[in-house]
Amino acid sequence: MGGERLGCTTSSMAEDSELWDVICDGPFVPTKNLSDPAVAIPMMRKEFNDANRNALEKNFCAKKILVCGIGPDEYNRISTCQSAKEIWEALQTAHEGTTQVKQSKIDMLTTEYELFIMKVDESI
Repeated sequence: MGGERLGCTTSSMAEDSELWDVICDGPFVPTKNLSDPAVAIPMMRKEFNDANRNALEKNFCAKKILVCGIGPDEYNRISTCQSAKEIWEALQTAHEGTTQVKQSKIDMLTTEYELFIMKVDESI
């Protein structure tokens, strides 16, 4: 499956799954433990190792995939988002609505279904 996709190198379904994890869970933030008791704090960029850089690159790749898949009108909605997760959530809210809006739609359609009856002049 390998090759170049939208500027991001992918080599396996596992990597695709990792990109989806970044979209759903948010970006990887490299941390280090400081003092005793240990407190995790974000690392400075100069402290990153190759594994940290590769993990961070997944967020950039996921963002690129999402941005390349939308039109100019959609881009205005997500242009201020910092992570792939933020982009995904903004697009979900724009197209599906909030949880309350979705529940209202479900309730409305359920009521419409329950009130659905065949009229006298209609046949099956």
